Amino acid sequence: MENEELKVKSEKRNFLKEKSLLFSIDIVHLYKKLAENKEFVMSKQMLRSGTAVGALIREAEFAQSKADFINKLSIALKEANETQYWLELLFKTNFLNTELFHLHTKQNDELISMLAASIKTSKQKLNR
Repeated sequence: MENEELKVKSEKRNFLKEKSLLFSIDIVHLYKKLAENKEFVMSKQMLRSGTAVGALIREAEFAQSKADFINKLSIALKEANETQYWLELLFKTNFLNTELFHLHTKQNDELISMLAASIKTSKQKLNR
């Protein structure tokens, strides 16, 4: 029975994992573009926090407990929120145009919503 459950779980698509990887790739490309324009400090912060989201989601896959899983996703949520700050700052200081800002903000907002929902569901399951 356990092997069947593991098989079903591994075959289930993990949209949060997929979206976070695509977001990380987009953040890396955005960082490269900003580096070409000699903007290094804010873009490195954005790169660090933006790619940390996906890394933490991957870490959560192998959490040692449900509480550890929730903790990893909570940290990923904080990193996504920090990424939003750097995107806003880059936009308001004219390093990001409106199109790029809205594109990356939309992706980040989707991740934030998915993370918040996953955390809420996991907390409910933990308290049962």
